[in-house]
Amino acid sequence: MVMKHLRLYTNRSSEPLLCIIQSMKYNPVDLSKIHTYSLHNREHKSIGSCKNLPDRGSSCSDFIDSLPDFLGAQSFKRLVDEIVLAYQTNSPVVAAMGGHVIKVGCGPVIIDLIKRGVIKAIACNGSFAIHDVEIALFGKTSEDVTKAVLDGSFGMVQETFDFFNKAIAHSQLSNGLGHSIGDVLIETDKNCVSVIKTAREYDIPCCIHVALGTDTIHMADLNISQLANASMYDFRLLCDVVSKLGVWLNIGSAVIMPEVFLKAVTVARNLGAELDNLFTANFDMIQHYRPHQNVVTRPVKPGYGVQIIGHHEIMLPLLRQAIIEKISERSSKCTTFDPRLRRAHIGDLLHFEC
Repeated sequence: MVMKHLRLYTNRSSEPLLCIIQSMKYNPVDLSKIHTYSLHNREHKSIGSCKNLPDRGSSCSDFIDSLPDFLGAQSFKRLVDEIVLAYQTNSPVVAAMGGHVIKVGCGPVIIDLIKRGVIKAIACNGSFAIHDVEIALFGKTSEDVTKAVLDGSFGMVQETFDFFNKAIAHSQLSNGLGHSIGDVLIETDKNCVSVIKTAREYDIPCCIHVALGTDTIHMADLNISQLANASMYDFRLLCDVVSKLGVWLNIGSAVIMPEVFLKAVTVARNLGAELDNLFTANFDMIQHYRPHQNVVTRPVKPGYGVQIIGHHEIMLPLLRQAIIEKISERSSKCTTFDPRLRRAHIGDLLHFEC
C-alpha cells in the first residue's frame, strides 16, 4: 500500500488541510484456484430447441407446436391455451383495441372471432370507432397527418362528422355509444364490414371509451354532454363485463384502454367480483410502460399476464388461426378442460372424456 499526502484549502481559511490518500496495489487473480461443479448438478433454464419442424402443407397447430418453448413463443402458446380454455368454460374473452388494429386491416380477424363465439365483448377507444366506421362506409381511412396538420385540414372530414353527430343523437334512444354506433351502421349500410356493427348484430357488449379532445371528431360541433353520457354508460357496462372476465386482450392501445381496464377491474373487485383467475395479454409492436403495468402486471397474479410483441397484421391472424385449430382439435377429441384445474400449469391441465 502506498501512502500519499494531499493539501486541500477550504473557502473559510487559507490554512491547508492535510489528507492522506491510500493507493491500493492490485495483482491479477490466479484462476487455477476457482471452484467448479458438474453441469449435471446445475438447474437449467434452457433445455432443447425446435422440435418436429413442420413440413410443407402442415397445419398452423403443427407450426405453433414446433416453436421453441421459450420467451415470446412460450407466452403465445400459453395465451392460445388460455383463450381456448375460456371459450370451453364460457368465460368471456374481451378484445380491447386501439385504432391501429383497424388501420392495418385486422378488423375481419376480430369479426371472425366474434362470429365464432370466441370474443364475447369488445372495448375500444374513440380512434378505433372512427377508423372502423370509415372503413365500413367508405372502404378507406387514415391520412398523412404530417402534411394535413400544416394546412389545418387534419381530420376535418365532413362525412365522419355527420355520421358521429347522428350516432351521438341516437345514443339518447339506445344503451351506450357502442350500441348507438352499431345501430346507425346497420341503418346506413346493413352489408358493411365493421367490428362495431358485428358486435351489435351478435348482441355482445361494445364499449367505446372516449377521452375528450383526443379524437378528430372532437374538432366538430358535437353534443359533448350526450357523447360523454353515452361513453360513461359504456364504462359502467364494461365494469360488469370485467366482473365475469376470463381473458383480457389489450391490442394496440398504449394509454387509454390500459387506464380504462385498471379502473374497471377496481370497480368490479370493489363490488365483490372474484378475479383471481383473470388472464391478460398485451399486443403491441414495442413494450410500453402503461400496458405492462396496468394490463400485464398490476391487475393479475404473477404469471397470469403476457406480452406479445409484434406487428398486429402478423400476430392477430396467427392468433386467430391458432385458436380455431386448437378448438377444432379439442372438439374432434371430444375433450374439455376441468375448470377446477384452471392454470395449475397449462401444459399439465387434465381433460375428461365427454
